[in-house]
Amino acid sequence: MRTRAGQRVQQEASLREAPLSPPAARRLSPNPKPSRSAAYCTGLLIARRVLAKFGLAEVYEGNTENVGEDFKVERKMPKAEGEAHPFRCYLDVGLARTSTGAKVFGALKGALDGGLDIPHSVKRFAGYDKDDKKLDTETHAQYIMGGIIGEYAAELQEEEPEKYARQFKSYVDAEIDPEDLEDLYKEVHAAIREDPVAVKKDRSQNPRPAKGFKWKMPKLTYEVRKANLQAKLTALKAGEEEEDE
Repeated sequence: MRTRAGQRVQQEASLREAPLSPPAARRLSPNPKPSRSAAYCTGLLIARRVLAKFGLAEVYEGNTENVGEDFKVERKMPKAEGEAHPFRCYLDVGLARTSTGAKVFGALKGALDGGLDIPHSVKRFAGYDKDDKKLDTETHAQYIMGGIIGEYAAELQEEEPEKYARQFKSYVDAEIDPEDLEDLYKEVHAAIREDPVAVKKDRSQNPRPAKGFKWKMPKLTYEVRKANLQAKLTALKAGEEEEDE
């Protein structure tokens, strides 16, 4: 958020944090890897977390129905209804790839469905047909709900079981059926909406040393450097004498 005092980070979210890990999502992927579905979850998490911080979570619930369709949060007039405008923000892609269907746009869709007001276009969403100039909502929903991954995993499991066991090892260890991915992602989305608040890590079990960390080597005195040089010369001389013998 840009303020008079400068830019401030209001909230942050990561794929590997709660509620993406406990309870439902822990089964989804013990070692989650970046995908459009995971990016959507991260975008949804940051949206619900921001709105919860500013007391707007109940006012703007976002999109809870067809995730494949485009969603734009409706603004409410504060004077007429006594409620605040939705939280407006802008997507900064940085150095991320911005081709159609890129993961960054999966995170954008999650943030939109989470209730954030973000100016956008559907032209970069997965499933957009540039010839017909419209978004295929079914294809888009498949990418968000893990349908594409599930179809590939099911096909690989049937045709090449060994490759499936190696490539989807985390799914095998968690006893996940590829056909159940969409239902599991629904559980993940529900878990995010139920409790998006970040859980602070308990650092009491791993406290910092009293003197703190030292990232630079301490500067050696002249006497110490002289002694180190003398030790190196002595070692070299001893090695030469052993070779002569």
